Amino acid sequence: MKIIDMHCDTIGSLFALKERGEAQARSLRRNSGHIDLMRLRESHYLIQNFAMFVPLSGCDDPWERVCAMYRCYQEELERNQDILAPVFCYRDIAQNEAAGKVSSLLTVEEGAVCRGEAEKLRELYRMGVRMITLTWNFDNEIGHPNFDSGLREKMEAAMKAWKALEEGTVQQNQLYTVQQEQLHTVQQEQLHRAEWEEARLAAQAAYDVYMHTPNLTGGLTEKGIELVAEMENLGIIPDVSHLSDAGFYNVLEVTKKPFVASHSDARAVCPNVRNMTDDMIAKLSERGGVMGLNFCADFLEEKPLGEENPGTIAAVVRHAKHIVNAGGIDVLGLGSDYDGIPTHSELPGAQSMGRLWDALRGAGFSEGELDKIFYGNVLRVYRDTLG
Repeated sequence: MKIIDMHCDTIGSLFALKERGEAQARSLRRNSGHIDLMRLRESHYLIQNFAMFVPLSGCDDPWERVCAMYRCYQEELERNQDILAPVFCYRDIAQNEAAGKVSSLLTVEEGAVCRGEAEKLRELYRMGVRMITLTWNFDNEIGHPNFDSGLREKMEAAMKAWKALEEGTVQQNQLYTVQQEQLHTVQQEQLHRAEWEEARLAAQAAYDVYMHTPNLTGGLTEKGIELVAEMENLGIIPDVSHLSDAGFYNVLEVTKKPFVASHSDARAVCPNVRNMTDDMIAKLSERGGVMGLNFCADFLEEKPLGEENPGTIAAVVRHAKHIVNAGGIDVLGLGSDYDGIPTHSELPGAQSMGRLWDALRGAGFSEGELDKIFYGNVLRVYRDTLG
């Protein structure tokens, strides 16, 4: 079994520790997170894509931040040359495998790091970046995400009101324990619970609207169209995960080569707008692109607010089967989102891929089909795009 994972946030996690002065607590070679190099090697990973994720909130200069993160990545490459080797072109993959090393393909998650400048894009290419997630959850110079900022503000306000009452419920429960013989305390508790339930329902409604309303009009900007075309010329793969529905179709029009949705699931199975519609899946497949199964439990299966969502392999299997039905076996790959999501209870890290293989095999996928899902489809895209 070989594995290619199109997205993880491990470098960003290590960089955050370094910023806090806690770098010694964790290394890329071995750590307690979702991914480390020892587990990648033991689990027979062919390629791990390492994303440099730059959150725009609280970031004064996205370009400076991605450059600092790149230095962190370079340090890890140098420390771990016996296990890890970078990918700059397609032939590097076979050479690294022959040398017994895991290949590292560097990516960026947040196109705003380019600041709308083609020269920044070319500099990223020189650094070794070979895939860019065009947006995260905020508008940038390239385009728009699938989440609406106005709806987010309403959702956050409703969630805040509910959480404030939830804290009050805990206090009321403590009061009731002490004064359980006093009738007025019982009446206060009942009133507070009614208020809490009303606030929870309001928060749930606002949350559902936010999570289920795709952006059908805000796609790529004019500058974004230019930069996506330049990405294709350079050999940087456009990644439409997080991008608006409108933006997906813009990328389809602007590009000629395959592109990817590195870490997205099926919207027909879970209606979160981070996931892909059946039409998108079919169009991506027709272009020769690939989408990577995301292990984030909230993208796999929705739960009511306040209810735990630990994640199940069965949910991953449901998405895999639906995606293949919608777009064919050649459109599906892996995009775990490890170290950027809460720990999935049944797929807690890179060491868990054997479990997923067995579950998909039990669901009727052949070994040849599993080879395509686990590495073959993504490898084909790299062959067709990286040069």
